[in-house]
Amino acid sequence: MIRVLMIDHIVLRTAQVDEMVRFYSRVLGCHIERTLPAEKGLTQLRAGESLIDIVAVDSELGRAGGAEPTRSGNNMDHFCLRLEATSEQDLRTWLEQQQVESSPFEIRYGAEGFGPSIYISDPDGNTVELRSTS
Repeated sequence: MIRVLMIDHIVLRTAQVDEMVRFYSRVLGCHIERTLPAEKGLTQLRAGESLIDIVAVDSELGRAGGAEPTRSGNNMDHFCLRLEATSEQDLRTWLEQQQVESSPFEIRYGAEGFGPSIYISDPDGNTVELRSTS
């Protein structure tokens, strides 16, 4: 069984990077923790124990999510749930038992640094990243 500890991070795609960063930093008090503008078009802001990732839609990461978001289109790329410690094999076995397909494990950056994670889809097609604490 999976036990979720908290939301690790969310990823928001935008054509208004400066405005989004300004909103989350100035209005909501989230400080900029890390930026990868040249490589990925990514700004990561600390939101308590979690991260809010702002991704430029015309960047490498942003283009992977499709067209620019609109009032009627999606701007959330994915959200990440931090799980209690579990092995990659136990997590994969659990998901297979639940008939949930998953991506391969990869090392990605999250609220607690780099670690292994996988992607799954919920019934509506939203992408959910799962990260174990170990």
